Amino acid sequence: MPALAVADALRTSGARVVFIGGDRAEAELVPRAGFEFRRIKVEGLDRSNPLRALRALAKAVAATSAAWKMIGELRPAAVLGGGGYVAGPVGTAAVLRRVPLVLTEADSHFGLTNRLLAPFARKVCLAFQLEGRSGERYIVTGRPIPPQARDPLAARERFGLSDEDRVVVVVGGSLGARSVNEAALDAFAEDSLLKVIHAAGERDFASLEVRPRGSNYQLFSYMEAFPDALLAADLVVSRAGGSVFEIAAAGRPAILVPYPHAAADHQAGNARWMEQAGAAIVLTDDQLSGERLASEVDRLLADPDRLAQMAQASASIARPDATAAVEAELRAAGAGR
Repeated sequence: MPALAVADALRTSGARVVFIGGDRAEAELVPRAGFEFRRIKVEGLDRSNPLRALRALAKAVAATSAAWKMIGELRPAAVLGGGGYVAGPVGTAAVLRRVPLVLTEADSHFGLTNRLLAPFARKVCLAFQLEGRSGERYIVTGRPIPPQARDPLAARERFGLSDEDRVVVVVGGSLGARSVNEAALDAFAEDSLLKVIHAAGERDFASLEVRPRGSNYQLFSYMEAFPDALLAADLVVSRAGGSVFEIAAAGRPAILVPYPHAAADHQAGNARWMEQAGAAIVLTDDQLSGERLASEVDRLLADPDRLAQMAQASASIARPDATAAVEAELRAAGAGR
């Protein structure tokens, strides 16, 4: 998603953008956004299974060769690495082809791919200031996000909501959010005093859709109008992945439940960023239940002053210029080519 935000900015200013990716979400999201997509076969490194690790390394070597050919054909001015394992072969091929490489790190943990490629990159754009990552090569830009909605009333109208409604937005996700999804339905499905907009993700949607819920509860598998949903909210319940930057950009208070199995527990770090600013309260996954979630939401909504202070704190840590900053670094790296 950060790469798509930068790509949109580049396309708007006249650049040709080509994605190289694998078989995960990008294979669907990138063509849907209207960008050319080229596929390589690659998988994450399983450090607990030697045989799978060897298979992943073999695929990485083959993917690097494929990326070498693609970059030779495309002759890009610069290459942007998004931090995931797909960026490893593509970034390596860019370095071997002497194409300027810019990296982005969207979380509070510096991932393996970026650790390996950083010494060869022109710039590394960080979402957070990370310990040990300083000097001219590193710049804190924030995390690029899509253009945000600006009219709260229009956002509410899009979901059939009035200005007087109390609105909770629940953000599940495609992976690792089953506990949040189920707790939200347990907490709010029959609460006639709340309006709920719930983006559950593709994986859990079918099992959640058959559960009873009132007309107050709007359930989606994927939400194109996510910025509108955030702007319509009085309070957001979410994991603590990259969505924390979109929550902050919308200036919304949050209850965050970090995914406990995220790499290097980076979602806990993302959540602390909002919590320390006073913009969120944090629940661990083992603390989460429908009853606990309902209690926390009711407590916050019953305290308008606290909610307003959290909203102000959320807006204060937003980085609305992140997309433009990464675009500028990428253009600077490719200048003259």
